[in-house]
Amino acid sequence: MVNIGDLPDLLPAFPLSGALLLPRSRLPLQIFEPRYLAMFDDALKTQGRLIAMIQPNPGRTADEKGLHSIGCAGRITQFAEMEDGRYMCTLSGISRFRLVGEVDGFTPYRRIEVNWDGFEQDRSVPDKDTAFDRDRFLTLLTKYFASRDLDADWETLKKADDELLVNSLSMMLDFKPEDKQALLEAPSLSTRRETLVTLIEYSMRGGDAEEMMQ
Repeated sequence: MVNIGDLPDLLPAFPLSGALLLPRSRLPLQIFEPRYLAMFDDALKTQGRLIAMIQPNPGRTADEKGLHSIGCAGRITQFAEMEDGRYMCTLSGISRFRLVGEVDGFTPYRRIEVNWDGFEQDRSVPDKDTAFDRDRFLTLLTKYFASRDLDADWETLKKADDELLVNSLSMMLDFKPEDKQALLEAPSLSTRRETLVTLIEYSMRGGDAEEMMQ
């Protein structure tokens, strides 16, 4: 469990469209732009080693800083420096946050002020989904992977607990940025699972609302 008192109100921001990080999940990243290499180096010097993953929001104006209102903070838990200076790293999701504003400064990367209120479940025990029909979900997932000619480690998927399964698929599957944002903002695991199922079914229909999955 993460104490809110251990979380800073100011974080370095990594605005990356289509990238989704969720609490208690892991996101692999490759960092190569000079400004984000500087951000990574600075984050490593802090006690929490936290980076704010947040999606750009094309619907917002330049005055609104062009960021979505909700993101997720991740802790650098693994990294390796390549010979060409790139970093290969893993962020472990700690908690979602609400964007308060952007902070001006002299860093080459963006920094944001955040508020952690309302996301207590993220920092507590894993969420539960009591209505989760796992067999039906895996059947749907099998059809989806077959329709996309995708491979999967089915043994690992079957053994994963509910939260890890839903969150990992939400992060991994190729949905539009706005769909990824909807998965991030889902207030509970059950809501995220329902959203994920809707997106999978819609994708399998090819966007044809008249043809329903059975």
